[in-house]
Amino acid sequence: MEDEIHFNDSNLSWDNISSELKKSLDKDTFQNWIKPIAFESYQNNILSLSVPTRFLRDWIIKNYAPVIKRICLDEGSSIEILKIIVKEKNKRIIPGTEAIYQEKDEEEDTYYDDISAPLDPKCTFDNFIVGKPNELAYAAAQRVAESEVVSFNPLFLYGGVGLGKTHLMHAVAWAIKKRSPKKNVVYLTAEKFMYQFIKALRFKNIMSFKEQFRTVDVLMIDDVQFIIGKDNTQEEFFHTFNTLVDKKRQIIISADKSPADLEGLEDRLKSRLGWGLVADIHPLTYELRLGILQSKAEQKQLTLSPEVLEFLANKITNNVREMEGALNRLAVHASLHQSEITVEMVKDVLKDLLRTNSRKITIDEIQKKVTEHYNIRLSDMHSPRRSRSIARPRQVAMYLAKSITTRSLPEIGRKFGGRDHTTVIHAIKTIEEIMVNDPSLAEDIEILTRILQTS
Repeated sequence: MEDEIHFNDSNLSWDNISSELKKSLDKDTFQNWIKPIAFESYQNNILSLSVPTRFLRDWIIKNYAPVIKRICLDEGSSIEILKIIVKEKNKRIIPGTEAIYQEKDEEEDTYYDDISAPLDPKCTFDNFIVGKPNELAYAAAQRVAESEVVSFNPLFLYGGVGLGKTHLMHAVAWAIKKRSPKKNVVYLTAEKFMYQFIKALRFKNIMSFKEQFRTVDVLMIDDVQFIIGKDNTQEEFFHTFNTLVDKKRQIIISADKSPADLEGLEDRLKSRLGWGLVADIHPLTYELRLGILQSKAEQKQLTLSPEVLEFLANKITNNVREMEGALNRLAVHASLHQSEITVEMVKDVLKDLLRTNSRKITIDEIQKKVTEHYNIRLSDMHSPRRSRSIARPRQVAMYLAKSITTRSLPEIGRKFGGRDHTTVIHAIKTIEEIMVNDPSLAEDIEILTRILQTS
């Protein structure tokens, strides 16, 4: 393998390209789709790569070829064509298996901005599955993407890892680029922002840094919690934020907590981040997990039976990234072995992942944690009392029982003093409706869910 061969007279090699891709992709995605790629040759501005299966070839051409080509161009290569061939494990190239990716030059300058991180082609609004836990964040992101004027600034998205914050930010970027190709849309992580700032300090090029970031039309900073404790970076971010707001440029921020809960962040920056609309994304319900799995399976052209989908929705409960990683592994396994995906095959291929998700949360545990949280008696979960101080926590417990256990509605009803399943349905719908307009209840649900899943 000739991974260290440089392209043209630049310092670019396949190692460089894969390293850049690794920065913008989650671990499972990189391992399943990028790691199997091998460098073959670079001649006459044609970059040739190889993969072990046709399935991988087609997936990379469709989803990652534009990103690979853009990285090459950004690093000084004159690549015009990307070619991917199928090469078996015994190093034999299969004739007639090459696939070509070629992009028109006039499209290239609108693909990414120099300081922007790569955007994932799969992260669009069309590919985002909407449910109660994320509908406010989705609606707000769409509003920003469609509006010619700044409606609220900033849009602040927060929630746990792998719940869709980054997906929505990429979706906004793609939508704005499609509507207004000349707009300067910049997306990058807080760590990358900090890196760019430190680099500017090191090379005494602060004015250029300020000019780059303060002249964008839309600035998106992902995982802003990572600048906590970095005083100089916070200071520069604060001034960049103020400058862009004064110019009525759109800012979108994401974090794992709301601005008020980001301990260690300067108070003035907390205040600025809370100026616009703060939208949270709650842990995924079973129904939303099922919908996401169905959508992603279709995107990957995976045929999964209802039994397999339901099994995965029940077993993989933490976040979308785990689901994506699980489907990627199943896709690669099915392609390499030419086998049907069954529940038994899923148990075998994903045994390590399933093991980490295998601890079963019981309704008894849910009732105990809810009563502790609301400071009521455990017997109130089963009693006929209907006062609001008792009924609301009981409805919360029923909602959680449906969201994070595999118990049926009648089973849940029996655990709450022998109540009918229609009572459980009413409780679930009541909580879902209240959560939309009551941030405190939504926060209670998120806190309780995390406590139960990590205890």
